[in-house]
Amino acid sequence: MKSYRKVLTFNIKSRRAFINITPQIEECLKESGIKEGLLLCNPMHITSSVFINDDEGGLHRDFEAFLEKLAPEKPYSQYHHNGYEDNADAHLKRTIMGREAVVAVTGGKLDFGTWEQIFYGEFDGMRPKRVLVKIIGE
Repeated sequence: MKSYRKVLTFNIKSRRAFINITPQIEECLKESGIKEGLLLCNPMHITSSVFINDDEGGLHRDFEAFLEKLAPEKPYSQYHHNGYEDNADAHLKRTIMGREAVVAVTGGKLDFGTWEQIFYGEFDGMRPKRVLVKIIGE
């Protein structure tokens, strides 16, 4: 069995964003040479997320509105965590959106359903953040 590991770095210029990272993940899979196996992709930060969904702008705006209703950024004083950093809402948003994506690799391709893409969700941006890509298989 082979193993591949790569760390991608993102520096989102806004506090929140959803970025389709499927092309970067497909490039990692190509580099790995693995044809059959599993791919794990997860952020190495507790205020960001990797998830699978449709690449549709209206849906992304719906995510933003939904998350802001559940865990509004302001007022900062509503959160016990806030003090040194005002990012408690980002921790909660990450919990809602999930930590990682796991995708089967079949025939050297990501074994997606219709419309599935991999996204990086940033909830406390404006600094470099790392995303781990780990692929195991043959």
